Amino acid sequence: MTLNELKTGESAVIKTVGGEGALRLRLLDMGLIPHTKVTLQKVAPMGDPIEILIRGYELTLRIDDAKNIEVIAEEGK
Repeated sequence: MTLNELKTGESAVIKTVGGEGALRLRLLDMGLIPHTKVTLQKVAPMGDPIEILIRGYELTLRIDDAKNIEVIAEEGK
């Protein structure tokens, strides 16, 4: 499952960060690293971008970037 597949309010843990070159480095620099918990906060009215809560701050990502981040959904949430 990828980050863009989460529903509003759902939480997950990042498994892997894909992408190549500068894109992957930019995602990692923003704190999107494996074993980090993320929660989908909001989705824009047209579906893009999405806002996630990670490490205590809100981060807005484009759907195309979120598709590069593989997550594991938290059980029972």
